[in-house]
Amino acid sequence: MKNERGFTLVEMLVVLLIISILILITIPNVSKHFASIDEKGCDAYVVMIQGQVEAYKLENKSFPTSMDDLVTAGYVPETNKECPNGEQVTIDAEGKVESAAQVSGD
Repeated sequence: MKNERGFTLVEMLVVLLIISILILITIPNVSKHFASIDEKGCDAYVVMIQGQVEAYKLENKSFPTSMDDLVTAGYVPETNKECPNGEQVTIDAEGKVESAAQVSGD
């Protein structure tokens, strides 16, 4: 036989062990970042809707009573009635916009 050089089974198992450990370390960190991204996206969405509420008030001389008023008047598309993470957005009588997480105190 020829003198062929290659990796031994033990070397391959050590490499797989190292790769597995690296994957186990990175997965929890990535999932934490997804939650943070959703939260920041919702905060930005609430700020954007607050701007639309102010524009609605300037034109109509009163605050909208719900997201449906903004959709009907064309300030918000029909598909954007809630935060990107699925939380409901509410508008109170003074025109303050809040997400469900902000209302519950999270």
